[in-house]
Amino acid sequence: MLNHHDPIDYGTPARESETLVTLEIDGEQVTVPQGTSLMRAAAEAGVNVPKLCATDSLEPFGSCRLCLVEIDGRKGYPASCTTPAEAGMKVRTQSPRLQELRKGVMELYISDHPLDCLTCSANGDCELQDMAGVTGLRNVRYGFDGANHLRDQKDESNPYFSYDPSKCIVCNRCVRACEETQGTFALTISGRGFESRVSAGQDEPFMQSECVSCGACVQACPTATLQEKSVIWLGQPEHSVITTCAYCGVGCSFKAEMKGNEVVRMVPWKDGAANEGHSCVKGRFAWGYATHPDRITKPMIREKITDPWQEVSWEVALTHAAGEFKRLQEKYGRDSIGGITSSRCTNEETYLVQKLVRAAFGNNNVDTCARVCHSPTGYGLGQTLGTSAGTQTFKSVEKADVIMVIGANPTDGHPVFASRMKKRLREGAKLIVVDPRRIDIVKSPHIEASHHLALRPGTNVAVISAMAHVIVTEGLVAEQYVAERCDTKSFNEWREFVARPENSPEAMEAATGVPAAELRAAARLYATGGNAAIYYGLGVTEHSQGSTMVMGIANLAMATGNIGREGVGVNPLRGQNNVQGSCDMGSFPHELPGYRHISDSTVRGSFEEAWGVTLNPEPGLRIPNMFDAALTGSFKGLYCEGEDIVQSDPNTQHVAAALMAMECVVVQDIFLNETAKYAHVFLPGSSFLEKDGTFTNAERRISRVRKVMPPLGGYADWEVTVKLSQALGYPMNYGSPEEIMQEIAALTPTFSGVTYKKIDEKGSLQWPCNDAAPDGTPTMHIGHFVRGKGRFIITKYVPTDEKVTRKYPLLLTTGRILSQYNVGAQTRRTPNSQWHSEDKLEIHGHDAEERGIKDGDWVGVQSRAGETVLRAVISERMQPGVVYTTFHFPESGANVITTENSDWATNCPEYKVTAVQVMPVMQPSAWQQEYSRFNQVQQELLRARTEPIVPAK
Repeated sequence: MLNHHDPIDYGTPARESETLVTLEIDGEQVTVPQGTSLMRAAAEAGVNVPKLCATDSLEPFGSCRLCLVEIDGRKGYPASCTTPAEAGMKVRTQSPRLQELRKGVMELYISDHPLDCLTCSANGDCELQDMAGVTGLRNVRYGFDGANHLRDQKDESNPYFSYDPSKCIVCNRCVRACEETQGTFALTISGRGFESRVSAGQDEPFMQSECVSCGACVQACPTATLQEKSVIWLGQPEHSVITTCAYCGVGCSFKAEMKGNEVVRMVPWKDGAANEGHSCVKGRFAWGYATHPDRITKPMIREKITDPWQEVSWEVALTHAAGEFKRLQEKYGRDSIGGITSSRCTNEETYLVQKLVRAAFGNNNVDTCARVCHSPTGYGLGQTLGTSAGTQTFKSVEKADVIMVIGANPTDGHPVFASRMKKRLREGAKLIVVDPRRIDIVKSPHIEASHHLALRPGTNVAVISAMAHVIVTEGLVAEQYVAERCDTKSFNEWREFVARPENSPEAMEAATGVPAAELRAAARLYATGGNAAIYYGLGVTEHSQGSTMVMGIANLAMATGNIGREGVGVNPLRGQNNVQGSCDMGSFPHELPGYRHISDSTVRGSFEEAWGVTLNPEPGLRIPNMFDAALTGSFKGLYCEGEDIVQSDPNTQHVAAALMAMECVVVQDIFLNETAKYAHVFLPGSSFLEKDGTFTNAERRISRVRKVMPPLGGYADWEVTVKLSQALGYPMNYGSPEEIMQEIAALTPTFSGVTYKKIDEKGSLQWPCNDAAPDGTPTMHIGHFVRGKGRFIITKYVPTDEKVTRKYPLLLTTGRILSQYNVGAQTRRTPNSQWHSEDKLEIHGHDAEERGIKDGDWVGVQSRAGETVLRAVISERMQPGVVYTTFHFPESGANVITTENSDWATNCPEYKVTAVQVMPVMQPSAWQQEYSRFNQVQQELLRARTEPIVPAK
C-alpha cells in the first residue's frame, strides 16, 4: 500500500553554506552544513525522529512537541525541527524521559480524536497512527466530552476533498501549506485550546472561501482531516507511476497512484523540477475526463456531415481515410491536403504527424495550434537572441529582485509557477504588471505591485518603446554588457530610434493610457532594481504586433544586462502542456524539427536520407491559408490530431465554412469536439494517462509521460499515425515512443543528447542537450547569445487596424480562468465546472451604466466579425472602455466575434483586441441559435451511429 506522506526526508533542508559542523547524534558522528536542523541532521545519520507538524516542504514550526530531543549541557527538551545543529553538540533522540513525554503528547492528541482507526479511510496512510505506534501508545486515560470538536460536521462542499474537523490535530500544516506553498492564505486556525480548528475563510465552507483547491493542504495533512474523496471511495492505492501533467505549460510532475488500471489520486511529485511537489486544481484533481462517458473509443466514418456516424474497425477507418486522401491528391493535386499537430500530444506524436505530412502527403502543409498562441515568441526571440524559447528555469525567479509580468495572468493560467513567484514577492522582490485588466497578482495577500501599467489593448509596443526611451535617455543602459555581448551596429540604431521624442512616455501617453510618470518609474525600477526578469503570455503574442513586442522585450532585457544568469531573463509562459514541444518538433510549414528552414538543402538532405524520400523545399500552408484555400476550392482534406480549431481559432464562422468546403476531414481526439462535428472520419485518441512519450514545458524541460492504463480506443495516438502512414503507403516502423525519440535526437542538434535513459536518471532535461551540454541547459545565453552577438531590432509602434468607432466603441480582450483549461474539452467534463460554468463578460461599471446593464444581465456582444450573447459581470478589474471574457465553453461563441487580424510576421491571431458594442438583449444571438440546432443534430447523428463494420475475410 502506498503512503504519500514522507516518513524519512523531513525537517529544515540543509542550507547553502561553506561551513560544516560535526556533532554527535545517539553516539554517532554526523557532519552537516551549518544551519541544518537537528531533525535533518538525524535523518542524515539514519535516525528518524518522531514528528507530526514537520515536513520537508514547509518551514519548521515546532508545535507538535513530538520531535523533542535532549542536548548535553542544555536544559529542557528542545524541538529538533527548529533547533540548528552546532559543532560539538551531543544529542539524544531516544531516552526513557523522551519516550514518556512523547507518549503523553500522543495521548492528548488521541483523547481529542475519533477512535475509529480500523475503519478510517486513511488507514495505512495516517501519520497519527504511525506516531501512536512509534510512541507505544495503547490506552487513553481521559477525554473531554463536550469540550472538543468531535461532533463537528464534515464539510463536503468541495467536489474533490472532504474536511472532517473531528480528526484534526491542529498541527497547522494545512494552514502553513496554504501560506508558504500556495500563497493564498485561505486557511486559519480559529478558536483556542480544544476548541481550536482549521477554518476556511471566516468559518465558511471550502467552496465559499478563497481556497483555490490546489491540494497543498490535503497533501500536508497528516491525518484524514483533509482527504481526497477518490481515496474515500476507492480505498488506498497500491502502486504508482510518475508522469507529467497534460494541462498548462508549467509541466508539473505527478505520481499517478493506482489500483490496477484505475487512478485513485494524482499526487504532485516533490522531485519534479517544474513544480517541486506543488500542484493546482486542474493537475491535482481534474483528471476524471480521461474515463468520462463522452469518450469515443471506436473509429467512425460517414460520407457527409449530415449522415449518421458508422462505427467501423480500425482497419476500415484507416483504409478509408488513406483512400480519401489519395483520391483528393489525384483529383486536386499534391498540395490539396494537410495536417495539424497538437500541443496536447507528446513530442513523439507531434513529430510523427509532421513527418507524415512531409513524407507521406509529400507537402509541407502542416501547422499547429502553437502558431495561434506563441509563434511570435519563436520568431521574436529567434531574431534577437538566436533561439526560439525562454531563457530560464522556473526556479530562477527565486533570485529575481524585480519581476515584470506582461500580458499574462499567472495565478489563473500558470498557478504553480505563480505560487513560486508570489513567494519571492513576499520575500521582497518588486512587481511590475503590464495588463489592461487588474489581475489578481496586482494586489493579493501580502503582495502589491509597485506599478500596474493599465495600458489600452493593442498598445504593448508603445509601452515597451517608451520604457526603452527612459532607459536610454536617463543613462540606465548596461553599457559594458552591451559592448561585450551585443551587436554594436544594431544597438546604436536602436538607441537612436528609442531616444526620439515620439517614443517618450509623454508622447505615448495618449495612445497607451498609461500616465507618463508611472511608466518612467516602472522603467527605472526595471533597469536599476537588481536582477530583473520578464514573464509574458498571450497578452503579448496575440496581437498584430506580437512579434514586434517580443523583440521589444528582448531589446529591453539586453539593454539592461538582464539575460544570461539566474534571476533574470525573457520567459514566455506557454499556455498548453506541449506548446513548446510542438514548435520544437517542426510543426510549422516552413520549419523542420529544431527550427531549421525547409529551404536549407543541407538540413533537408539529412531528413531525406533518414526518411527515404525527397522533401518539398517550399513552405506549405499555415492554418489560415488552408481555410482560405478550402473556400476557393483548392484545399480539400485535413488530418487534425488533438486540436479543436472550430472553437479555438478566430472567426468561428469562417473556420466552419472552410471545413464544410472540404471533402475529407479526419479528426483524431478523445471526444467528439466542435471540429469533429464537421469530420468525415473520427479516430479515437488517447489521453496522457494512456501513452508513453515526452512533453516539453515553457522552460524547455523535457519530461517523461508514462502510461498508467491501456488506451481506451485500443491504440495510443502515435500508433494511430503510424498505421495511417502505412495505409498511405509510406512505412513507419517504430516499436515504441523511445525509438521515435532516438530518431528525433539523431536529426535535431538541440536534442542530440536526449535519451529516455538520461531523462529517467535525471528526472528531466532542458534543451539544448548535446555534446556541448550533455546534462542539458537550465539557463540560456550564459557568456554569449546563441546567435553570437545579441541583435537589437527597431520596434516602431504601429496601431492595430482594429480600432474603436462610434459603432464599436469598446475593446474586447480575452483570457483564461483558473478552473478551466483552453477550449474546456477536458475540464468541462470534471467537477471544475462547479467553479466556472459559463463564459461571462466583465465590464466596468461606467460602461454598464451607460448601457443600462446590470450585473447578471444577458448582453449582446457585436463585432465586425459576428455577434454572441454572454452574461455580464460588472467588475472594477476593468478599465472603462475595455471588456473581457474567457473562451472555455463552445456555446459562448467567444471566437465568433474575434477577427482575422493577425501578427505581421507569423499570422498569430489578434485575439486580444476586438472592437465591439455591448447592449442588453433578451435572447441568444443568431449564431448561438444556429449552433444549438447544429449541435443537437450532430448529437443525434452520434446517438444514431450504427454497429461496427468489420472488413470481409
